[in-house]
Amino acid sequence: MTMADVRTWTAVCEVATVPKAFGVAALLSGGEQVAVFRTEAGEVYAIGNIDPIAGAAVLSRGIVGDAGGVPVVASPIYKERYDLRTGACLDDESVSVPSYPVRVTDGVIHVGSA
Repeated sequence: MTMADVRTWTAVCEVATVPKAFGVAALLSGGEQVAVFRTEAGEVYAIGNIDPIAGAAVLSRGIVGDAGGVPVVASPIYKERYDLRTGACLDDESVSVPSYPVRVTDGVIHVGSA
């Protein structure tokens, strides 16, 4: 059995409620705070909402963009950029946030957690 087999999926919101190039905050069933983003191209991603440098739950309010083909969000506090696919910080390789699998079913965004 793999982790994907025991994943819990939490319905977060309808895709249409997340404007392109913006994010929203959500609370998963296990209590994790996540930031769910929709890129300008309409792709949907989820990473941890807590900025590890500032210690505040603000990443969902960050600036969504692209850094050399990598979808990113820039923290609204200190502007570090996080890869929306992996959670890796592009500006400080010692820092990262969790990334979460996302699926869209019948127009609703679901975020997976272990």
